[in-house]
Amino acid sequence: MPVLYKTYKNTNTASKTYGQYYGRLVPTKTMSYDELCKHMSEHNSVYGEDVCRGVALKLASCMLEQLLEGKKVQFGDLGTFYLSAKCSGAATEEAFNVGQNIKGLYLRFAPSRTDVNDLSAKSLKKLATFLNAKDLVEPKKKDGNGNGNENGNGSGNGNDEPMEP
Repeated sequence: MPVLYKTYKNTNTASKTYGQYYGRLVPTKTMSYDELCKHMSEHNSVYGEDVCRGVALKLASCMLEQLLEGKKVQFGDLGTFYLSAKCSGAATEEAFNVGQNIKGLYLRFAPSRTDVNDLSAKSLKKLATFLNAKDLVEPKKKDGNGNGNENGNGSGNGNDEPMEP
């Protein structure tokens, strides 16, 4: 299944790109934890869904434990999970208070950029195929040559602006 996108017009009059069109990715669904474990077990695994679920639960628990100990966790060739903090400023170092100035912790992910499994934005784009979501419900318009036209590579993103979820 290709990655679905839809185009939208920038209507922010204060933006330098006001009036331009961009692509926004359209998720087809959110796969649940149980669905992912079932999917893993169906990949010619000798382990059943219950074993895959157990391993995945233990992995998630251990990853969280390590993150909360201040460690980054490398997840194979996929990338690295780490925590970051949202903070408000304090006038002095002495005035900084964890309870008042740290507003929240965020779980972050940095994709792998190794030669083995480069998951950078440009590499992921090369791996993906794109389909405009409106093409699922309405046929492509014919261009002057009688061909269906997606205007380029089908990314819906005619410039280097990132496609937002």
